Parts: sequence; structure tokens; C-alpha cells
Amino acid sequence: MLRATLNQATERVAAIRDKLEFLGPTLARLTLASVFIGTGWGKLNNLGSTTEYFTSLHIPAPAFNAALAAGTEFVGGVLLLLGLFTRLAVLPMAFTMVIAILTAKRDDLDGVRALLGFEEWTYIVLFVWLALGGPGPLSLDAVWARMRHRTAQPGLAKPALRPQT
Repeated sequence: MLRATLNQATERVAAIRDKLEFLGPTLARLTLASVFIGTGWGKLNNLGSTTEYFTSLHIPAPAFNAALAAGTEFVGGVLLLLGLFTRLAVLPMAFTMVIAILTAKRDDLDGVRALLGFEEWTYIVLFVWLALGGPGPLSLDAVWARMRHRTAQPGLAKPALRPQT
């Protein structure tokens, strides 16, 4: 009796989990997108100050790298919002966060405990998760994958047009 009740409960929880599975990657993408669209836009609209800040951090080619970081954050954020090219978009964004930790947070980096407290570390973890797990079903990547899958199946492909003779 107890085993049957536990099995039923486990099955109900699994069914709920399966129905809500899309929430994890969707919420991660939307959260990261809101952060990075905002920070990227802010840097793009204030490249002079961003360049000065990069100069103070002794980042080489500060004007170039300020524009690169700003563009990476803004365009990457937009791609995450759409769920488009997600697995590729997160790679330069994660790299940007590694550079942020090694430059802007360098003085605060005194071990793994400090690293785990950085918001940049949290972003890196979410980027890795999205790179490995994908953007989820509520994304343009998923729509594109479904379209490719349909055209790859012979019964669903549109017939080729034949030239008139």
C-alpha cells in the first residue's frame, strides 16, 4: 500500500516536472538577456567612460576592447532573449565574464570562496548550462530545429517543383 502510494506520488511529480521542464532554460535565458542587454546598451552609449575604465584596469587596446565587450554583451543579450544561436552566443559572453573577473575583480579574488560569490561566476555557470543543455523549447533555436526535422523527414518534405516541358 505504501509502495503504491509512493509510486503514484513519484509519477505525479515526474509528470509535473516534465510539463515545467521548459522553465529552467527559458528563465535563465530571459534573466541573462535582461542583464546583458542593459549592461551592453549602457556601455555602447557611454563608450568614452567604458574606455577610461578599461584603461584604469590596464586592459590592452582599451577602446577596442570596450567596444568589443559592449557589443558582445548587447548582441549576445538580444540573441539570448530570442533564443537564437544560443549555444554559440554564450561562449563569448562567458569569456567576457572571465576577463571581468581577472581584471575588475582581481583584487577581490582570494580563493574559490570569493569566486563563488561573484555575480560574474553565476553568469558563467548559467552560460555553461545553456551551452550544454540548449535554450529550451521556447526559443527560435527550437523552432528552427523543428523546421529542419520536418524537412528531413521524407513524408513531410514539400515536393520539388518540376520544370514545365
